[in-house]
Amino acid sequence: MSRFAVFAAGAATALVAGLVAIAPTASAAGESAAFSQDSSWGSGYQGKFTITAGTTALAGWKLEFDLAGASLGSYWDATATSSGNHHTFTNREYNGNVSAGASTSFGFLASGSALPTNCKLNGVPCGGGGGTTTTTTTGPTTTTGSDVPPTPGSARVAPYIDITMPTPSLIDVANATGQKHFTLAFALGSSSGCVPAWGGTVPLNDSRIVNDTRALKAQGGSVIVATGGAMGPYLEHVCSTADALYNAYVAVLDGVGSNSIDVDVEATIPQAVVNTALKRLQDTRGTTVSYTMRVQGQDYGMDPYSVDVLKDAAAKGVNVLVNPMLMNFGYTGNWGDAMVNAANATLGQMRAIWPSKSDAQLKALLGLTPMIGRNDTGPTTTQDDARKVLDYAKANHVGRVAFWSAGRDKGCPGGGVSPTCSGISQANWEFTNLFKIYTG
Repeated sequence: MSRFAVFAAGAATALVAGLVAIAPTASAAGESAAFSQDSSWGSGYQGKFTITAGTTALAGWKLEFDLAGASLGSYWDATATSSGNHHTFTNREYNGNVSAGASTSFGFLASGSALPTNCKLNGVPCGGGGGTTTTTTTGPTTTTGSDVPPTPGSARVAPYIDITMPTPSLIDVANATGQKHFTLAFALGSSSGCVPAWGGTVPLNDSRIVNDTRALKAQGGSVIVATGGAMGPYLEHVCSTADALYNAYVAVLDGVGSNSIDVDVEATIPQAVVNTALKRLQDTRGTTVSYTMRVQGQDYGMDPYSVDVLKDAAAKGVNVLVNPMLMNFGYTGNWGDAMVNAANATLGQMRAIWPSKSDAQLKALLGLTPMIGRNDTGPTTTQDDARKVLDYAKANHVGRVAFWSAGRDKGCPGGGVSPTCSGISQANWEFTNLFKIYTG
């Protein structure tokens, strides 16, 4: 794949479940915290705490609870420390200041059915008496058989965007389309070596990028950090140890308030080092991990090296979404059908890597990422081709749909392969609006 193409992270399918609320209350200033169980998938659930300031603004917050009978997984919009069954969450740098009467929230995933108890906000019982008061409203629950829950924000669609380019901004796309989840490309090594920078040159604290991601998150959005890609230097190359790579991953995730990472493998990587670092991320932070992989052919699936990387990940216990790049491979016949065939071939390879998983579980670990419009090696993904990919996603309940890239989602018919337009005739944001309806 060329410098223009690269891709996505993910997880499994879970639909709306019952709502469980822990009754708020409060200190003398009246701040409160309420818990909701946003979705459930049989073996776990996605939960959220909403923190509301009272008559006095909050200049930071700490929320803690016990979770006996369930284990904590991924979390977002907070930092967390755990001691046995007791978990303590504190604000991130962007959501600690809460105006009087205003609210903020953080979310997490849990394995098991037990709900938080003994909740305290800034040392005061959330339920006003040391325990938790709950009310339950029951709604329909759909279980997919997957052991991988939804990613932060329950995003099923996360188009890639070249975050080093000033336009379009995340907020531009969100305001124009309603799409609020994106994959940021690419965090690379810099001239300082194992020091991550966007595109290898833009500092992590760049005000444009930081303000853009904060504004997106304020609208309920989320971001995935993508590393690797078609051009180096890879963090995975310049960080010589698993500990150094882990620290680099943490720095870039924290820089944009994310807990989801995508490693785009378009060159060989020290796979044992990388998977050791990714395993540590999952163990210490509950990070959602995906691998974006090259496709060798429509009937073959991923190339052999990509399969080897995933075998090593499986051996080390890294839980990953597999995201084949549905672009830039040899094919015959219709291009839309060829992309679907490549997805099916990848699924067959995943069966061999994870033989104990069911088909439903494997499909929930599959991502799909085409390159919209003109691909740099010949194929052209038209709107009809994209619909075939979307129909396949819907029929198989895959974990994620993405595309390269939001910055190309406008027409320039007759043009060549460009980072700023699709090269075909289309309406502005046509592919974003087509894919954004996918919900799993």
